[in-house]
Amino acid sequence: MFGRIVGAALIAGAAAGFFTWGAHTLKVVPLILEAETYEHAQAAAAHAHDAADSSAEGQAFGSPLDRRAMVTLIADIALGVGFALALLGAIALSGRDVDLGRGLLWGLGGFAAFSAAPALGLPPELPGIESAPVLERQIWWLATAVCTAAGLGLLFLARRIGFRLLGAMIVAAPHLVGAPHVQVEASAVPAALAAEFAAASLVATALFWLILGGLGGHVYKRLGQD
Repeated sequence: MFGRIVGAALIAGAAAGFFTWGAHTLKVVPLILEAETYEHAQAAAAHAHDAADSSAEGQAFGSPLDRRAMVTLIADIALGVGFALALLGAIALSGRDVDLGRGLLWGLGGFAAFSAAPALGLPPELPGIESAPVLERQIWWLATAVCTAAGLGLLFLARRIGFRLLGAMIVAAPHLVGAPHVQVEASAVPAALAAEFAAASLVATALFWLILGGLGGHVYKRLGQD
C-alpha cells in the first residue's frame, strides 16, 4: 500500500504542481508585478526609477525572473507531492475505495480545508497591502486548516449524527474566533487588482486540488489493480 501511495503521489503531485506553476506564471505573477509597481510608486522617485530599471533587466535570459520561475516550479512540484502524500494517506486510512470521481471529491475537501476556509478570514493578498503580523496569520491559518480537515472528516465519514454535529462545530470554530486583522490606511494597490489576485489565486488552487485528487485517485486505483 505504501508503494501505491508514493507512486500515485509522485505522479499526481508533479502534474498538479506543474499546472499550478503554469497558472501562476500566466495569471498570478503578472498581477504581483503590477502591484509592485504601485508599491514602488509610493517610494522616492529615485527608488522607483531603480526598480523600473531592475524590472527591465529581468526580461533577459538567465535573469533573476528566470531563476525565480525555476525555483517556483521546483517548489510547486514539491508542494504538490507533499499534499498528494497527505491526501492519499488520508484516503488509505479511511479504508474507502477511490477512483477518479471519488478522488475529485477528496480534492474538493482538500481545497476547502487548505484554501477556501482560510481565505474566508485571510484572503490571498498582494504585496503592498498591510496585514496582521505573519506569526498570528500563520497560527490562524494552520488552526483553520486542521479544524476544517478534521470537521469535514467527521461530517462525511462518521455515521453517528452526534459526530457529524461535532464536525460542523469544529469547522465553524476558527471563524467564530475570527482571523487576525489590523486597522490599515488606504493602500496604493487598487481594490480591483487585489480582488482579481485573490480570485485568480483561489481558482488556480481549486484546480490544483482537483488534479491532485482526481489524478491521484485514478492512479492509486490503477496501481492497486496492477
